Amino acid sequence: MRLCTKIIYYTVHHCSDLEVDFGSEENASIVYATIIVDKELQPGKVKRFMTVSNGKLIVHFEAIEARFLRASFSAFMDVLILATKTIEEFGQGMEL
Repeated sequence: MRLCTKIIYYTVHHCSDLEVDFGSEENASIVYATIIVDKELQPGKVKRFMTVSNGKLIVHFEAIEARFLRASFSAFMDVLILATKTIEEFGQGMEL
């Protein structure tokens, strides 16, 4: 996880990067497809960008205030943990 602060158009943006290695492109893609449908509750204050690469889910958050970043990151982690536990419980290679 990486934290950063950027100044864009004289507005301070707080950001965080998260990279989760799922060990396979399939698992990372399943988690991506599960989470991508959940939009940010305050899109004007928090933005989330996600990609999948080499079996890893890569997520970048940007927020106008640290508290929005914390809330969004925390909510994301809850969904990420649930999706990961579901994959662990039901295993790989299941037909969708």
